[in-house]
Amino acid sequence: MNAEEWVDLEQLMFVEEPLDPDEPRVHPAWLPPEAFRTLGARRVLVHGDGLLVDTVLDEVSRACARYGGRVWHNPSWDVDVDLVLALRGAGELPGPAVEAARAGAGDGTLGTEGFLLTHAGPVTVVLADAPAGLLYGLFHVVRLCAAAFDPTRPPERHRPALRRRMLNHWDNVAVHPVMGQVERGYSGGSIFWQDGRSRRDLARIREYGRLLAASGVNAITVNNVNVARTEALLLTDRLGDVAEIADVLRPYGIRVHLSVTFAAPMVLGGLSTADPLDEKVRGWWAETTRNVYDRVPDFGGYVVKADSEGQPGPFTYGRDHADGANLLADALAPHGGVVHWRAFVYNHHQDWRDRSTDRARAAYDHFAALDGRFRINVILQVKYGPVDFQTREPVSPVIAAMPATRLAVELQVTQEYTGQQRHICHLGPWWSEVLRFAPWGPGGRSVADVVAGAAGAGGGLVAVANTGDDRFWTGHPLAQANLYSFGRLAWNPELDPTAVLDEWMTLTFPPSATADPALVRRTLHEIMDDSWRTYERYTAPLGVGFMVNPDGHYGPGVDGYEYSRWGTYHFADRDGVGVDRSRASGTGFAGQYPPYWAEVYETPETCPDELLLFFHHVPYRHVLRSGSTVIQHIYDTHFAGVEEVAAMRRRWQTLNGMIDPAVYERVAERLDEQVRSATEWRDQINTYFFRKSGVPDERGRRIH
Repeated sequence: MNAEEWVDLEQLMFVEEPLDPDEPRVHPAWLPPEAFRTLGARRVLVHGDGLLVDTVLDEVSRACARYGGRVWHNPSWDVDVDLVLALRGAGELPGPAVEAARAGAGDGTLGTEGFLLTHAGPVTVVLADAPAGLLYGLFHVVRLCAAAFDPTRPPERHRPALRRRMLNHWDNVAVHPVMGQVERGYSGGSIFWQDGRSRRDLARIREYGRLLAASGVNAITVNNVNVARTEALLLTDRLGDVAEIADVLRPYGIRVHLSVTFAAPMVLGGLSTADPLDEKVRGWWAETTRNVYDRVPDFGGYVVKADSEGQPGPFTYGRDHADGANLLADALAPHGGVVHWRAFVYNHHQDWRDRSTDRARAAYDHFAALDGRFRINVILQVKYGPVDFQTREPVSPVIAAMPATRLAVELQVTQEYTGQQRHICHLGPWWSEVLRFAPWGPGGRSVADVVAGAAGAGGGLVAVANTGDDRFWTGHPLAQANLYSFGRLAWNPELDPTAVLDEWMTLTFPPSATADPALVRRTLHEIMDDSWRTYERYTAPLGVGFMVNPDGHYGPGVDGYEYSRWGTYHFADRDGVGVDRSRASGTGFAGQYPPYWAEVYETPETCPDELLLFFHHVPYRHVLRSGSTVIQHIYDTHFAGVEEVAAMRRRWQTLNGMIDPAVYERVAERLDEQVRSATEWRDQINTYFFRKSGVPDERGRRIH
């Protein structure tokens, strides 16, 4: 196509054919065609060149083909347009007004992903220094709808707060006999793999890339952190499969990473050792990594789970985690890659009788002393809490303990402990609390500040993905909001999570495509805004955690882990409940925090109620700040949680006939299950604590 010609819209029209003739088309999530209506009805100039600029051109062209607009690419003559999407360094822009807008943007750098939204009279202008910025600017215009074209809108500069915004897929190439195709996957099979082979459904991977770019995600891993034999081969024999995925995602600015086994030199290279200080091992990793970059030049790097839950690591050779991580960092450094080294390391063969052993302490005990010893391209990946993605945990003390180490905070979008995408549980508010938490005390630097690092060179935000080959991507259509919110909060942790949810609603349920837009929006907010706290109310109380069935982590199992080897206990007895993690009489975990929070968490009188049982063993009649006793709080919240879920279902029923029938039916089906499960949680938890404590419900409600 001649760069100076008007784009032939007929050649670039997007034909919405099913990805599989026997299956319904995949749900468009937050990028339905209708979301592009405002953009597609206008005259648009795309100015600049490059792979991601081609993506911008394709997105605009498809929108204009559908809604009657017109698009030009790099014309050498003056054209009359409504929207200009341009690289600042792409040469002269047509029209003095647009040139004036570029000049008015000043000299401040926008970075490789930033963009400026401004106006030149009636013309809306998006300027970027690099193609990725132009792509993100385009999706910002789509989010804003008509507001983007308001000439009175003040100029906006946007740059991501975090450079690395990454999803970890726990997908298995070969079906695992216990975990299946996707470990902790609640949305069907893998998007990338099926029955030991790569999927040929590249169109779906491309659509996934669009969704991720539109939310702000710029990196993924394509395989499980628990690396089995078949998955290990992705590093060598099956590297072509990885390259194919990278080729599909590259036009959306997404870099592919691999989870690798620390024992790869033995598993794949035939060496007798994986000792990180052995020269043959170092040479094997250097050569293997060169081969990866020869095939995937923009490869992101490695993700490693080592010496954790049976995965091999440097401990075998008397080395520590810095030795292990630096081995891979040295192999990646010449190519600009990074190694994400997970800090999820603990003894998973604990004796439940030994109360001095505390799984919550483990990450700090293993890693804090290593601060300053990791290479600059090592990113220590730390779970947001000290245990394991619970509905409520304190923020991990490791985040404040390693100022000389690049850190990434790991979240879990897949709802392993928050309803497994069978329950509505919007996690944006919880993640926002984590990201805004100030580890050194109120008014100090936040978690988001720590992971951003100096000059944006920090570690970033990582999450375990919740997508699969289900028609609705996440199984539950409303669980798509968690994936979207992760990307947006990773781009800007200061965003209001309710406003982000509102963005998602506007895109996913465009007002022009719903029978009663005001009712739809109001109902969705009523259902979703407080859904995380609703889930917390009818499950594990006051930060105690777990209480789930061990086999699948779904549904109540109050003593499921109480006498197991995993180290996740609540210590409920006839007198009280909770784990004493104080310095004075407990495991000392509270002392791992900086002084302000160490003091707050040390005593039941100062500890926040929502974390009380995480830090303290207290009597059932201990009085909370609310004025309620612990036991009455347990009863009240579990009854209230079920009532709230029943109200969710009633509210959803008011949308019958207002939205896509397939979406309505799937959510209605899941809400029936949520009501059933919440009722079971309520009855088991309340009955358990009534029988333990002997204290009746002061309101006289039925407890079995």
